Amino acid sequence: MSTDRVGRLTGLVLAVGLLAGCQPTGSNDSDRPETARAFPRADRPVAGVVSNEFSNEEVRDDRNEATTVMDLAGIAPGMTVADIGAGNGYYTVRLAERVGANGRVLAQDIDDAALKRLGTRVERERLDNVSIKPGDSDDPRLPEASFDRIFMVHMYHEVTEPYAFIWRLRPALKPGGQVIVVDVDRSTNRHGIPPKLLFCEFEAVGYKLVEFIEKPDIAGYFARFEAVGAALEPGRIKGCDQR
Repeated sequence: MSTDRVGRLTGLVLAVGLLAGCQPTGSNDSDRPETARAFPRADRPVAGVVSNEFSNEEVRDDRNEATTVMDLAGIAPGMTVADIGAGNGYYTVRLAERVGANGRVLAQDIDDAALKRLGTRVERERLDNVSIKPGDSDDPRLPEASFDRIFMVHMYHEVTEPYAFIWRLRPALKPGGQVIVVDVDRSTNRHGIPPKLLFCEFEAVGYKLVEFIEKPDIAGYFARFEAVGAALEPGRIKGCDQR
């Protein structure tokens, strides 16, 4: 092979390498939804959903879990509440009773089979103040300015795109509305999330922590957040490093 041809090939290889190095940082995000790629990738493992029922409902009622959480969250008649990751509806049905006929509960999940079972339960128990809606892994798909409280109970650690998800959650809150998180202080691959990481992810998207309480009687902790200020553009959100 001539010296000139070797030189041309070498230059071509170098040019390809430079182009590869200039590719957008999101080009390795093929495993993520396109609608989430403008947001940081979560620096944490995510455990798979093993069940849509956190534990037996009778056991949870024996420890007064739902009543305790609803009291802490200030749930009152006439409120509008979203139950994200509603599963089989443990909180949905109890929230429906608490908010009463003048209140509303929207139950959301990404599991179609769970929503069908919940729909059957809602019809059987004649919960006229409950609506059911599917969501996406990076978008709860909630109507804007609609909710006094948004519940995420023992499910936030399963959200694969937390920054996109809670960024898109913000517009659904009414003025003064709050996001309620109940979870367990352990690593995300063990179906929990350390409070420090939870706080960081919410703060990164423009929420402030209003209250945090460790509550063994609810098998975890209780946290509530409010949105503050204007929402950041997705590209300006700084992801949290849990290491």
